[in-house]
Amino acid sequence: FHGYYKWPKVIKYPMNKRERYTKETMPEHVAILYKRFMDKNFITKLIQYMVITDERNQSNFNVHRFRMFKGLFRNFGFDLVDHFMEQLDILIHEKMTEKQEGCHRVAAEIVAGMIRGSKHWTLEMLEKLWQKLIPFLNEVCTNLSPETLSRWGSCFKFAMEDLDPRRLHHLIEFIRTLINNQTTVNTFLETSRWFLILKLTHFEWRIPAIWCAINEHAKEMLDHPYKAVREHIANVLSVSLSFDVKLPNGQSTRNPDANHCIDTICERLHQAIETYRKKPLANISGEKIEINQEARKALNCIETVILFHTRIFMWCLQPMKSAIVRIFPYLCELESIVSNENLTTSRMLVAMTYLNTPFLESLIEQLEQICTSSKWHARRAAVEFVQYMVFCNLFNARPYKKQIRELILKCLFDEQFEVRAVTSVTLSGLYRCGYIQVNEEDFTYFSQISKINYFIKKKGKKIVSTEKIIKRHGGVLGLSAIVLSSPYDISDYVPDALMLLCEHSHDPDLIQESVKKGLLEFHRTHYDSWHEHREKFTDDQLVILTDVLISPNYYA
Repeated sequence: FHGYYKWPKVIKYPMNKRERYTKETMPEHVAILYKRFMDKNFITKLIQYMVITDERNQSNFNVHRFRMFKGLFRNFGFDLVDHFMEQLDILIHEKMTEKQEGCHRVAAEIVAGMIRGSKHWTLEMLEKLWQKLIPFLNEVCTNLSPETLSRWGSCFKFAMEDLDPRRLHHLIEFIRTLINNQTTVNTFLETSRWFLILKLTHFEWRIPAIWCAINEHAKEMLDHPYKAVREHIANVLSVSLSFDVKLPNGQSTRNPDANHCIDTICERLHQAIETYRKKPLANISGEKIEINQEARKALNCIETVILFHTRIFMWCLQPMKSAIVRIFPYLCELESIVSNENLTTSRMLVAMTYLNTPFLESLIEQLEQICTSSKWHARRAAVEFVQYMVFCNLFNARPYKKQIRELILKCLFDEQFEVRAVTSVTLSGLYRCGYIQVNEEDFTYFSQISKINYFIKKKGKKIVSTEKIIKRHGGVLGLSAIVLSSPYDISDYVPDALMLLCEHSHDPDLIQESVKKGLLEFHRTHYDSWHEHREKFTDDQLVILTDVLISPNYYA
């Protein structure tokens, strides 16, 4: 590249990029090429040879041939178009199955070269070219197959790559019209069209009006019946929003507004959740199983939104928007409806993103509200999220230490066992990373709570109080969090916390199981260095610990 090492003394640059060879000004060596490619028989034989070569080598889209065709159409203009269009029509109508893939590959290379080579043609020449190309491309798109789809995807990719969209408005408009050709008969064709629409990502932010149109259309298809189509819808939506960038000292772009779009999707998601809860997905009556279509559509919408939320973090330059915080409670609430890997990933991506002060404040407020939800799945998801959020934003989250500590301690005594168990793991992680310090106050609090008597007298009889069992269990989980916060050393509070845990080895099954799990995890993490760590314990403590750890009950 000029300027990398030094500038040459003379730089040649064409004054007129539209200048092409004419018969009168054509050099002799160029005239030979021109005559050859104006010969129909030569073009036919050349293309047949290319198809046969492809059959033998099974090669992908050939970039070198694409560049050759690009050079031909750039240098000789419209003169070659008619001859090649005849051959293109023959190629896409090939009847022999074994030749179809090779024929479509060569056709895609020619079309890509034709589009790319017409970059500096006159408007009149371009109009004539696209009058021929658009019917041809329409026919291609209605007869795509799994073998030929990737070839035409490569065709559009190389035709559009690194070009000013104003020079390719015909192609862009053609791709945009693909969103109108909906079909519920052929799933593959529907999926293929959205695959080709995604090729517009090569223009990035430079086609805002097109992205707005595509975004509006895609939002209406969140509940599409076919999963493959919904996956492409999620991709298209996330790509269309990825260019909504707020510059520090400037206005936002004219691309689709991410906050407005996500808020609209939020409303659809809320309606879908309500519908799904009111109407069961399957109704079993006798020997028949009837699928409720409204519930099915609601579930489709939910799954698409989850996937969209995941993909937006993959595509967006500035993924965190205020609307993402507003949609977060739904992602926790959905845990009771659609518990899958994508849903967990969608929440973790929010936690892993850089969160500045306004986002952290809003998110912590949302977490506090979620932890009061009547759905325990949502509460568990929120508590699990806290640990990852703090880990990934350790320095920014320091001013909110008190709020988060209070939230965790509240959830440690949640009525649902699963929520308490996850809270203990989260608290242990926060202790371990030093976000919350293990201190005398916490140790004393947990030790006192863990000793609460869970028996009460009612009508002269001793019965177990569920409320007090929960408190006692929360205290035990707090002690377990202190123990597990030091997996590779022995902190000051660990020996005493372990002794207190050992005292609960004969508590009710729920508490006993948590004690067993905590002690076994301690044994696993300290096994290799036990010869050093045992020095932190007294002889009496070692005897008690050994008795508990070698008990058959703890290895059953």
